Parts: sequence; C-alpha cells; structure tokens
Amino acid sequence: MEQLTEYIKDQIWLLEYPVRFGGMDLFGRTTFIKLENGDLIVHDPCKINDLVKSKIDEIGVVKYIIAPGSYHHLFVTDFQQHYPKAETFLCPGLEKKRPDIKFDWILGNRSDHRWKDTIEQVFVSGTKHIWEVAFFHNPSKTLILVDLLENIGDNYRHKASLLLQFWWKVIFRMWNNPKAAPEYQMGWGNKRMVRIALEKILSWDAERVIIAHGENIEGKVNNTLCTAWKKVLNT
Repeated sequence: MEQLTEYIKDQIWLLEYPVRFGGMDLFGRTTFIKLENGDLIVHDPCKINDLVKSKIDEIGVVKYIIAPGSYHHLFVTDFQQHYPKAETFLCPGLEKKRPDIKFDWILGNRSDHRWKDTIEQVFVSGTKHIWEVAFFHNPSKTLILVDLLENIGDNYRHKASLLLQFWWKVIFRMWNNPKAAPEYQMGWGNKRMVRIALEKILSWDAERVIIAHGENIEGKVNNTLCTAWKKVLNT
C-alpha cells in the first residue's frame, strides 16, 4: 500500500506509487504542497483510493491538480473524480496529447497568483520529445522535477528489474549516474532555448530535489544538475 510521508514539516508530503512504462516496472512520486491558507497542490497525480484520499484530506484541502510533464498525466482524471472542484493545470502540449482531460489552465513561466509567493516555475521547452514545467518551493528551497533528472542505481530502494538495469546500465549509462530522462537525451533540440530554462533552475540554488523516478537528491544539488545537463549547458 502506498504511504503518504511528510517530507518538509507541514509543507510538503510525498507518495510513491508503482507505474509500468515501456515494459518496465518503475515507481513514480506524487508531491503534495500545502500553501499558507491550507490549500493543497497535487503535483504529478497518482492513483487514488479511499484510504489514500483520507490521508490526503487530513493534511489540507485539494484545490489544484498539476500535470507537470509530457509523460506525467496518467492519473489526472483519477484525482479529478475524487476532487471535482479542484482546478487542473496541464503542461503545454498535454491539451493535444490528452484531449480527454478537462482542464482549467495551461502552465507557463509565471506562477499562478494563488501560489506565486510560495512557488516559482519555469517551462522547459525546445526539446524534441518531452517538455515539463519545473517548480521551486521557496520556503524550503526544494526543487520539484519529473523527468529532467532521474536517479536510479545501487541505492534504489525498489527492486530494479533486469530490463530496467539493462537500459540504465548498458544503453543510457544512467545507473549510479543521475541524468535527464532518455527522452531528453534522444533529442535536446533547441539547446539555446533549453539552456535558458535550465540556467533559471540553477539560479534558484536549491538545497534538495524531489524527482519522479529514483532517489531524491539531498545535497550538492547544482553540482548534480550541472553534471546531468552538461551537454546543454556547455554548448
């Protein structure tokens, strides 16, 4: 059973959940951010059942559902069914990829006025196969990403399948080597445009990074990011 755990006291909670992608068993990570007024932002929604919903409702009122990336939209409708009054925000491009998802807003470089004093954001575009919107929680200096960084290796808390190990070790050389998701590596596209967004993320000088796939980064954040993104930053 998925567990909702407090990550930053009374501000951020995390929930890991299983997901199958490309024939591989992975784990995703949903982030819950509580604003000062008690409203909750659900970042990268997971599957939800009555037990999980009861735990979420204990920490705040779900007001905003965010699909932050091109591949992080699978369970938006699950949350919408349980929280029909919540507003839904989509990463640009998802309105075409998932026309079945009803939404209120498209994410961009400017934070919504309801959370602009707490959260900054930047739209990372220009790449060929994948986009996402990066978020930065100012009070805790926490960066929240989905696919711009993945960190799977010997310290991965879940059992990695042989297929996952093969792709991460042999093909993409990502085992014990945090990098952007393979979809980024297969086509960085307009590197100048991407670099502007990545430099904005680095300017936040985060102290930790919550990611969707793999172990979170807690310490020497910009060093890790610069190494992971060197093919873009050094061009």
